[in-house]
Amino acid sequence: MKFKQDFFTQLPEFYAQVYPQGISNPHWLAWSEDAAKLIDLQQPTDALLQGLSGNAAVEGASYYAQVYSGHQFGGYTPRLGDGRSIILGEALGPQGAWDVALKGGGPTPYSRHGDGRAVMRSAVREFLVSEALHHLGVPTTRALAVIGSDMPVWRESQETAAITVRLARSHIRFGHFEFFCHSERGQADKLTQLLNFTLKQHYPHLSCDLAGYKAWFLQVVQDTAKLIAHWQAIGFAHGVMNTDNMSILGDSFDFGPFAFLDTFQEDFICNHSDPEGRYAFGQQPGIGLWNLQRLAQALTPVIPSDDLIAALNQYQHALVQHYLMLMRAKLGLTERVDSTAEQDQQDLELIGRFTVLMEKNQLDYSNTWRRFGQLDPSSVHSSLRDDFIDLNEFDAWYQTYQTRLGKVTDVEAWQQARNSVNPKYILRNYLAQEAIIAVEEGNLAPLERLHQVLRQPFAEQVEHEDLAKRPPDWGQGLIMSCSS
Repeated sequence: MKFKQDFFTQLPEFYAQVYPQGISNPHWLAWSEDAAKLIDLQQPTDALLQGLSGNAAVEGASYYAQVYSGHQFGGYTPRLGDGRSIILGEALGPQGAWDVALKGGGPTPYSRHGDGRAVMRSAVREFLVSEALHHLGVPTTRALAVIGSDMPVWRESQETAAITVRLARSHIRFGHFEFFCHSERGQADKLTQLLNFTLKQHYPHLSCDLAGYKAWFLQVVQDTAKLIAHWQAIGFAHGVMNTDNMSILGDSFDFGPFAFLDTFQEDFICNHSDPEGRYAFGQQPGIGLWNLQRLAQALTPVIPSDDLIAALNQYQHALVQHYLMLMRAKLGLTERVDSTAEQDQQDLELIGRFTVLMEKNQLDYSNTWRRFGQLDPSSVHSSLRDDFIDLNEFDAWYQTYQTRLGKVTDVEAWQQARNSVNPKYILRNYLAQEAIIAVEEGNLAPLERLHQVLRQPFAEQVEHEDLAKRPPDWGQGLIMSCSS
């Protein structure tokens, strides 16, 4: 790997230098060829294994943990930082630079009495979800590899340590700006320094002045709205939408107790640590705006409040428009050019009626959408009908849907288009759990198989049909803890 060290050299007050502590008996558990190409790596070598496991120095790496703060479950924590993640620097690749971080590399000054380790199950889950979201077309950080070990660590019980090698276009979070706004270290000077760095690194077309700052914040608002619209359309629940888990680039970031929906449930909670449902699936759009408001509050020393409010007012429109675009594609509806607010509302109601029907009839979210690839939209008899118990409600919805859809001249092409946006394979929690159990038993084959299938989520892959089925009873609606 070839590194540059812009964050390390230009923002010395934004991190602490810390070196990883190696893990015993390191071995590859998973490797992403796609992610490796981003930083011009070829094969997982033994030398690379020793370096990324913390047992040997990586040439050109700087090793540091970033400091930031954040709102966690609504309450402000003034000092967080990378408690178990150590960044090597920005690795250069064919299309740009990617931060390389060892998640689980050992304690840092920000570990808050923790051991700085990740357990194998959480490392595997982060690897799988990073790659699954990417291949579904959702903006996300990536995972290069998972490195296992025989090092014991304690959570609820004794487990083994592992390291996820995370790649990120940037590790700058909403919480970075909160830290220097609310701390006694000063406000405008550090915020300006961080803003200028962010713009030069990731928004080089913007000027480092008030005009550039305003344009940047509007872009963050829009990118965050689009990300969450994509989560809602694909049926993904993040689980811990704290401001320190929000990327300023609009990438899915910092995975813990995430879940893809099985049976559709608007108020589904995937996080055992969130009994009140602050981060429930249906709450994600509102929480996205709330988090942006906290970022705006941190930026008031350098951007006038009126300009911040004006940008925040664009959030709902950006989210709705992107959500409509994605959902119209799932339904096969023509994209309306210059649609009116009334037409958008009609389509939102059509979509909402269908998801309500899914919930009332306890249908699987992804599999129900995939069925549109078998539908003959020109027929008055829908192949979807047999999936529903409340036939009268479905028939009323389907009649409205057909009216909105209009005439379809090439049914086969229409079906193929539906299969290109409605995935057959998602990372169901029970599939991840089965792969983790197999790894614990020394069998990597189920993990590798699942990873490869998730690389082509829209393809039929007939030989892997079992991975597209609804979960068994024990696997329905699994929820995880924050240590997951």
